[in-house]
Amino acid sequence: MANRNAPGGIVLSGLSKSYGNLRAVRSVDLMIAPGETVALLGPNGAGKTTTIDMLLGLTRPDDGSVSVFGASPAAAVRSGWVGGMLQSGSPLDHLKVREVVKLMASYYPNPLATEDVLRLTGTAGFADQLTTKLSGGQTQRLRFAAALVGNPDLMVLDEPTAALDVEGRREFWQAMRGVAERGKTVLFATHYLEEADAYADRIVLMARGRIVADGPATEIKARASSRTVRATLAGADVTAIRDLPGVVSVDRHGDTVILSCSDADAALYALLGAFRGVRDIEVGGGSLEDAFIELTAEDVGAGEENQETVR
Repeated sequence: MANRNAPGGIVLSGLSKSYGNLRAVRSVDLMIAPGETVALLGPNGAGKTTTIDMLLGLTRPDDGSVSVFGASPAAAVRSGWVGGMLQSGSPLDHLKVREVVKLMASYYPNPLATEDVLRLTGTAGFADQLTTKLSGGQTQRLRFAAALVGNPDLMVLDEPTAALDVEGRREFWQAMRGVAERGKTVLFATHYLEEADAYADRIVLMARGRIVADGPATEIKARASSRTVRATLAGADVTAIRDLPGVVSVDRHGDTVILSCSDADAALYALLGAFRGVRDIEVGGGSLEDAFIELTAEDVGAGEENQETVR
């Protein structure tokens, strides 16, 4: 059996998958080092879930290969190296939460203590409740506990905070920070961009079945073309500011003006030259949301080749 601590960690090579004429994943190459926390982002239909299914061995690729710590997905799962938290599926009926977690622990060679996992995942308060009586948020917490209790080296999480309220999402990521600090490898797909920005070491952005960006959040955000200039300017003439070079649009809130710019340097020099009363100037880069929209929009418009995809 391969060594789960071997260099390379998770390797996807030329990974492709189609469903009839619909191309879900197109020649994806991706490497995740042991101990990395990676966010997988993309709009609906980007291919995130199909990629995760192939990584977990739930779906066979048409082309390409998947290596999990030097082994096949099936071998890695059998060895207890992988814990998955998926969107689909429901906990076993007619069992209590604690019983489900204990059952999952029994499948792994070196599981964590059940009571510790119940506390860590926020399921201790309803551990004696039947799974059929759980709310959506409680069910999501149970999925997390079931994925974690086996003490896997790789955690794969598909929309892990779906159905959780704001407090539940905060508690989930507190727990995940503890998991990551133990040197675990974490791959999670999410629609909450702020989660990726706050908790991922690296962001992989997919669109139309392909990877369109891969790097730290700061690097991804730097690819957004828009920049913002915020300043205080009493009695600002919005029309005159909008006509300045490099300015795309202007908002005014009292004495505060906010300029969205295609060229922040040109806009700032022009603003200072045209208005003597400008003060409290702040220049901000593009947000992760800006980059997400721009990068995925570019890909959508790339041609007929990209028009058929699923999941």
